[in-house]
Amino acid sequence: MRYALAEAERALGHRDVPVGAVAVHEGTIIGRGHNRREAEGDPTAHAEMIALREAAIVLGGWRLAGVTLYCTLEPCPMCAGAMLAARLSRLVYGADDANAGAAGSVVELLRDPRLNHRVRVTRGVLAEEGQALLARFFAQLRHSQEEAS
Repeated sequence: MRYALAEAERALGHRDVPVGAVAVHEGTIIGRGHNRREAEGDPTAHAEMIALREAAIVLGGWRLAGVTLYCTLEPCPMCAGAMLAARLSRLVYGADDANAGAAGSVVELLRDPRLNHRVRVTRGVLAEEGQALLARFFAQLRHSQEEAS
């Protein structure tokens, strides 16, 4: 999770929400990502999506069985859907997302028994660190907006 937090810090360099993710297979990081929506103007450039894409390239296919994704924030529905489509084995995340969380906070996609795949989920790992990074980012954003008005 510390590597995911380091990725989240990188998002601050281009004023993106500081979320980071790393994909691990057999003890090796095979994918890294941090939010790049602002940098790329791409609504799908979430940390998780980038890390999943890199992992698929390294493994040579879309099936990510045996891969664990570590993410600093609970995934949104888009990212959770990608995890299901990729047949990801496990998700470990830090902070809950009360606004858009799809691992149980708002909706439960990853363990829905109606779907043909389920992802094992571990939540709350280094949550305080990830939440503090997000809180600092949004406080600075509010301050910048107040100064501009």
